[in-house]
Parts: sequence; structure tokens; C-alpha cells
Amino acid sequence: MSTSSRFLLSNGVVLHSSDAPPITTFLESHPGAYTTTRTHNNASCLLFWERHVKRLAESVRILSNSTPQLLFKQNNSSSMIMHSLPQFTMGPFRALVNDSMSKVLPIAMKERRSDGEELSVTTLVSGNIERLSGIGNVDDDDDDDGRVCQALDVYVYVGSYVVPAFGVRGNGARLAVVGRGRDVANAKYSDWVRLRKPLEKLRPFAVTELLLSNDGDKILEGCVTNFFVVCRKDIDEAKGDYLNDRNDTCAFEVQTAPIGDGVLPGIIRQIVIEVCFSKGISFREVAPSWSKHETWEEAFITNSLRLLQHVETILVPSSWESIISKTQEEISWEEKQFKDGPGMITTLIQKEIMERAILEGFPLCNAV
Repeated sequence: MSTSSRFLLSNGVVLHSSDAPPITTFLESHPGAYTTTRTHNNASCLLFWERHVKRLAESVRILSNSTPQLLFKQNNSSSMIMHSLPQFTMGPFRALVNDSMSKVLPIAMKERRSDGEELSVTTLVSGNIERLSGIGNVDDDDDDDGRVCQALDVYVYVGSYVVPAFGVRGNGARLAVVGRGRDVANAKYSDWVRLRKPLEKLRPFAVTELLLSNDGDKILEGCVTNFFVVCRKDIDEAKGDYLNDRNDTCAFEVQTAPIGDGVLPGIIRQIVIEVCFSKGISFREVAPSWSKHETWEEAFITNSLRLLQHVETILVPSSWESIISKTQEEISWEEKQFKDGPGMITTLIQKEIMERAILEGFPLCNAV
């Protein structure tokens, strides 16, 4: 499969590259909850697939209950959607999603090159108002769960993906804080692709990811990533740890914004938390504060394609108000630079994530 090859399962029909739009165009034109993962180990498995399916179901529930207009396709006769899905369980939902996967993945696998190329897999679930209206009242049993799932349309978008090498000099992320946090941030929904477009006009040259903050100090997340910093503890705080453990990790604390502040519960974000607890690395859910950036020894971002990427630089506007009133060229920036390559804590966490990727990989033979 060439690097431009892509496949889209839409309404039960698989569209090939010439008929499948770019992924951003597809997401902008289809409301719904979605999740993106990729294959691993020469396309032998899907990364953390069960976690993705559970979060996808939770995003569907959140959107249905809070902002159904982000989930349901609007028909021409309705200007306001007042529909919500009845409760459903994971069994029928998982079967619905996996059945859709089984229709497109074998085709993408057949076209895939044999030189280590991986596949990116985006699954989007939209609500169908007409079919929802037709299912009537439902009770809490498996048959009714199946009827609820009939009101959902599933799309699967598969493209090629080349995994960047971890730790290569110059291969780190370059970040800039440019926008405010998302609404309904605890769900992953396609309309965010459209809503974040205005932030692009503030992207400084060579910046690879845009960060979000509501006050210019407390950093929440990236547009498509979760954001972490590794802080050095002060001597008094770390002294007791030094006496009991000669491992240098006791001198550091990993920080990332809590879900309650308005960030996406990223799959890799949760795995980072689990790794920190299992390896005895101090961890705290608190939004990293730019006013304390002199204590930041390392930083990294996570998402389900790249997994973990170390940060090289972060730019923050000298005046938070300037992001509203000025152009990118007129904004004065403060900069934090990190040492070349990933630091000790970042490298340790990345290694553990890769080991878990093997343990939690979903064999593609099960999906196809």
C-alpha cells in the first residue's frame, strides 16, 4: 500500500483511495464520536484496542446525554436535535464496531506493503435519528441493546502510517500555547477537527503541536495530544525518598492536567499513569503551571499514533490577551528549551508503554 493509500468503510461499502477523502475532510463532514489507533509490530496487532472500544462507547454516551448535536446527523427538517440514545451495554456495541472493522481491515492488509509499514485506524460512530425514532421503547436486555445499536452508523477509515523513531535528535515535539480548552473535553468527537482550525493562524513557524490553556499559565492538553511535564522536586520534599531509594526517579514528579480541568481521557495518558504507579515514579494530576517552568526537567506528549514523543521546546505568549488581539507575527513569545533527546523519566515511561503494547495488542486475526 503506498503512503497515500486509504480505505473508508461507509454504509457497508469500502471506498478506495480515489473515492475516500482525506481523514480531516471525512471527520469534518461526519458528526460523531471517534477513536484512532494503529497497528503494531509489522501490522500483527492493533494497539490497546479494547481500551479504545470502551472509550468510544463512553464518548457516544457522553455526547448523547450532553450534546447530541455532536453525535447525530441532522436531517434537513430539523434545526435542533433533542434526541438521546437509551442506555446500552458493551457487548452489542463491541460486536457492531468489530463487525465493521472486519469488512475493511482485510482489504487494507492485502494492499499493505511488507516493509514494516503500519496502518492507522480511525473508527467513527454517528447517531442515526431516523433509525432511533423507529426502535420505539427499549428495556435493559441484550435484544434491546442490539436495537439501540441499530441507531448507530459505524465508519472505519484506514490509512498507512510510518512510525517515527523514538529518541532521535531533532525528532522531538515543538509546542506553542495558543488557545483555550475544549468544550465536552471528556469525549472525543469529530467536530473538534473543525473547531480547532482557527488556532492554526497562531501557529509559530516549525511548531508541531498546539497546546490549550484557559489562562495562559495552567496548560491543559494539546489539540491532538495529552501533555506531561517531569518536575524536579525540591530537596526537602525529596530528601526522605533519597534516604530509602538510591534510584534517581525519586527526585522527580510527573504532572498532567486532571480530567476535571477539561482534558481528553487519552488512552496513552491512562497508561502513563499506570506506568508511573507501577514503577514508583511520583505522579500528580495537576495542570502544569508555566509560572513554574524552571522546575521542568523534561516534557512529553502522548497520543495513540505516536504513543509518546519527547518535547524539545515550548512557546507561551508573554501576554495571554495577545492571542485574541494580535496575529502570530505580532505576538511576543517566552520559550522553554529542553536538552537534546528524551530524558531519563521520559525514556523509562516510553519503554514501559512499548512493553504494554505487546501485552495488550489485539491480534489482527481476531479482527479480520
